[in-house]
Amino acid sequence: MARPMLLVGQPLLAPLLPLLRSNYDVIALWEPPTPAELAKVDAAVWAGEFPFPGALMDAMPRLGLIACFTVGYDGVDLDLARQRGVAVAHGGNANAEDVADHAIGLMIAHRRWIVGGDRHLRAGEWTIEAKTRTHSMRSARLGIVGMGAIGIAVAERAQAMKMPVAWWGPRDKPGLGWPRAATLDALARDSDILVIAARADESNRGMIDGGIIAALGPNGLLVNVARGQLVDEMALVDALKAGRLGGAALDVFDPEPTDPARWADVPNVVLTPHTGGATHEAVARMAETLMGNLASHFAGTPMPSPVPEMA
Repeated sequence: MARPMLLVGQPLLAPLLPLLRSNYDVIALWEPPTPAELAKVDAAVWAGEFPFPGALMDAMPRLGLIACFTVGYDGVDLDLARQRGVAVAHGGNANAEDVADHAIGLMIAHRRWIVGGDRHLRAGEWTIEAKTRTHSMRSARLGIVGMGAIGIAVAERAQAMKMPVAWWGPRDKPGLGWPRAATLDALARDSDILVIAARADESNRGMIDGGIIAALGPNGLLVNVARGQLVDEMALVDALKAGRLGGAALDVFDPEPTDPARWADVPNVVLTPHTGGATHEAVARMAETLMGNLASHFAGTPMPSPVPEMA
């Protein structure tokens, strides 16, 4: 019996090839495959932040599954997949706890001047006569945009640090232990720190715009561990340079990788290169989930982690 054929989409997924080839025939999009090879593909393994072209879907008439290795799947047109009868799966909540850890780390790094203090010391600027004072985490009002697995994990950690927590999302979630703000603007106005943990799609692109940034204000800190496209990055940069926003701590950008020159003269920022969920442990969980999704799809049984909109 012929083994199912998989297409692996991005070079960053190349380390998965030996694992996948243990059970499947595999071709790589970057090599690239011939039209005849694409016509034999049964499932695609994809990094969900990358757009999945409709033309590629057209070239694979046997395609039955887009299995995103990543937790995010915003690059996949779910309506188009549904029209074509293509199932979509993702990495579930494999890295939610790690992303939440990173969000807390970014908050602390900025608010307690950890990155700036390191640079200050290394530059020989630490003197006995002067000591920089920072802001406590305790009692800092935390607003969370998007209360999925990551948002909840951030809230739990913040609560342990005695930070008041509120949140906003487009849909209420009764039963959560934290109050939902009436609007995103109201959440920003009532927060010292605003963490973006929402899932991105075209409906919320740029929702953290100049107005929300102004509501957070000159003493506020914006933390983004979700997707760069959720923030109007030019408005953010302008507000930081003008002092209309107190600071930003960012793990995601639009586009990626971000141009370092863009941030060279931007004050009060802490930046990391989209590493929030990139732990060895989370990657292992995503690989396990991927293999489970593939096996279940080809066995005709429920997948462990279909995307919620397709379940």
